[in-house]
Amino acid sequence: MRPKVLIIDDNEHSLDVIASLILKAQLTPVRATSLTAAQHVFSRSAPEDFLCAVVDYRLPDAPIGQAIDFTLASFLPTIVTTASLDADTRAGILNKNVIDYILKENEQVYEYLSVLLSRLHKNKSLGVLVVDNARVSRNRITSLLRRHNFMTYEAMTGQQGLESLTRYNHIKLVIVANDLPDSSGIKILSEIRQRAKKEDIAVIGLADSGDTGLSARFIKSGANDYLAQPYGQEEFLCRIMQNIEYIENIELIRRAANSDFLTGLPNRRHFFERVAAATQLAPICQCLALIDIDHFKKINDTYGHDCGDYTLREIAKLVSSTFSQHIPARFGGEEFCVFMPNIGLQTAVKIFDDFRQALADIEFKFEGKVFHCAVSIGVTALEHGGVNGMLRKADEYLYQAKNTGRNRVEHDPIRAS
Repeated sequence: MRPKVLIIDDNEHSLDVIASLILKAQLTPVRATSLTAAQHVFSRSAPEDFLCAVVDYRLPDAPIGQAIDFTLASFLPTIVTTASLDADTRAGILNKNVIDYILKENEQVYEYLSVLLSRLHKNKSLGVLVVDNARVSRNRITSLLRRHNFMTYEAMTGQQGLESLTRYNHIKLVIVANDLPDSSGIKILSEIRQRAKKEDIAVIGLADSGDTGLSARFIKSGANDYLAQPYGQEEFLCRIMQNIEYIENIELIRRAANSDFLTGLPNRRHFFERVAAATQLAPICQCLALIDIDHFKKINDTYGHDCGDYTLREIAKLVSSTFSQHIPARFGGEEFCVFMPNIGLQTAVKIFDDFRQALADIEFKFEGKVFHCAVSIGVTALEHGGVNGMLRKADEYLYQAKNTGRNRVEHDPIRAS
């Protein structure tokens, strides 16, 4: 079920625009044209169903932000919209611990709202580590981060920070002060960079506004950015989002380079990279399998190439879910490959035979057409010749499976235990 977003706005045009942006962000809009209506709607829903609220600052029954107070008291992260913004109104909005505000002045501003909504949903799975010995500074930063749904981790010393990075692999951003009891932020940054590149974990250094030398040292030592203290809430948000989006954009580029376009599985090149990394860890045993769809040409010839693409995508989903703890890939055409480190032959053969049977039982449906698919599989644990040798051996078994009736698994002899 998609998370809901509560919209409180008495302008029908604004309601329509905001609702369309919420739908675009794969969320469900819930409308209310007054504070009273919003209270009624919210009381009839489960609070945990809501991701956030988008609230107009001035409403007929809430002229000075009372609707914001309601959503915040209901523990709803709140984005404020307003048709006008003077200095007092801006200060009043920001003092209410809201996520951000939107001045309703042009379409580009509404696009920013769309970005905020998408981020709130994504941020739930992103970790941010704050390394700062000063409790007031640390608390302020984590408070701002939590408004935006980030998972936050705190450390008072450099060593605690490094331990958190080891423990939580979903930390994508580190905010670090320089004055730490056991080290300096510059030294901790250096240790972080020995573990992860700027494209993998972003680091923002904290520096006093008058200390331009420290901010330069942070950047030269590998920081992605720095924050000069004191900083404003809006500047903080912009720098956080800019650095998180940098990490995500690099990940998208990597995924595009490493993934098969049609199925989303790792491509052949990335498969070999991952296998090389896995074998460097010296697994105690390993297996490799080649999987080929039986009579795939007949599917293309009978139902068309669109149906063939649909079939490949559906089978790839099953490959991905079944072998998520291993190293699967699309090798090309109708062929898939799976490498299993630390899995013995007998166990691997059982896993692949269960996969073969589960696939044979699936009823594929495409544009009114209903059909079944089967696969032939060759499995080997013989490591002679490395991964290329294993591929050649698995290919021999694959063709043996094809020549002896298809829809079967052929493999090395299993020795009696």
